[in-house]
Amino acid sequence: MARVNRAIELLEQGQPIYYSGAGELSYEGGVKASQTWADYLVVEMEHGMFNLAGLDAFMQGLAASGSTKSGHHTPTVITTLPTDGTDEHVMRANAWMVKQVLARGVHGILLCHAETPGAVKVFVESARYPFQTIGVGEGLDVGRRGAGGQGSAAAIWGISTEEYMKRADVWPLNPEGEIFLGLKIENKRALSNVEATARVPGIAFAEWGPGDMGLSHGYSDAHDPPYAEDMANARARVKAACDAENIAFLDGVNPDNIVEQIANGVRVGSGGEEVANIGRKHTNRTMPW
Repeated sequence: MARVNRAIELLEQGQPIYYSGAGELSYEGGVKASQTWADYLVVEMEHGMFNLAGLDAFMQGLAASGSTKSGHHTPTVITTLPTDGTDEHVMRANAWMVKQVLARGVHGILLCHAETPGAVKVFVESARYPFQTIGVGEGLDVGRRGAGGQGSAAAIWGISTEEYMKRADVWPLNPEGEIFLGLKIENKRALSNVEATARVPGIAFAEWGPGDMGLSHGYSDAHDPPYAEDMANARARVKAACDAENIAFLDGVNPDNIVEQIANGVRVGSGGEEVANIGRKHTNRTMPW
């Protein structure tokens, strides 16, 4: 196993990745999800319950079910959080959410409504241990994650606590890191800052969140294409910011557009198993799924 985090391993190989919802947050739900088709699972806690006990049980179920077809100890798991990335102060006050989910053994976090560079800077620092110093003084301050949760997280990852401490850093800032941080640039406030936000070190992927972006632009339901000109421009601006900083861009894909979306630089897709199979065959994926 070259990597704990399958999603990172695939992106390093130049392969697009595909995700799915995690399902029921229980031990049995983790067992059921352990052989998922997806490259990573999303535990949605932005609007759903902030269910740490359920998340803990789910991760335990994953870890107890044997390796994935690709040889990883568990599937990669990414969570959203109830907090928004409104500004530095809001993110600092809610940084406890970051350390709580990381202690459960998740592999990454997607920050919703990432509106300001200050919020994103605090987000990254909250996910890092102080001794991990790549990028400190170059856009980041010292990390703020404390000791105490590393043993439980290491058990989920299937490695020693010592090895976990080495690997539990943000990728690609730390090329050996296994933590996968993403951003939702999903309203006008976030869009106005996207270039500066994307420059914050430690972010691996981002999306433009068409549902909430549509609400911000005055539409009651503009999640799916075709998009109005202002929505298309918002998507293009987020995509350009991601490209400028070599951040993977997440977008919706379907069986009819997956090949075109890959050609246009989409590296994270949300279209389901059928779409993933088409995309994997198109890019000559060799990792088992």
